Amino acid sequence: MKITAVLIVDEIEKSLPFWVERMGFEKTVEVPDGNRAGFVILVQDGAELMMQSIESVRKDAPQFVPKTVGGTALFIEVADFEGVLKRLDGYPVAMPERTTFYGMREIGVFEPGGNTVIFAART
Repeated sequence: MKITAVLIVDEIEKSLPFWVERMGFEKTVEVPDGNRAGFVILVQDGAELMMQSIESVRKDAPQFVPKTVGGTALFIEVADFEGVLKRLDGYPVAMPERTTFYGMREIGVFEPGGNTVIFAART
């Protein structure tokens, strides 16, 4: 079994710099929708993330158009938390770094599409 998150965003182009340039994902697939990206697949170290524009969803499967865009929350467990902190340097942090009672070191941000992203590593 494989589970892959699909972030529904207004504009994929707004989110790509965060995921590719800042967080180090590689864009492996891009499906255009007119003169914009309608769908992309991003990968890094065996992890996969998909993004689809709201307009593309409307055309492809309108029954799945979300009531709100940017309502997904991702919890991404990483091996190199210090590396994540370096990549997030200068980026607005929504949840400052903390250590939880369940033994995770975490930091949280909103990616440009409005989705919550929490990066975590075991302490």
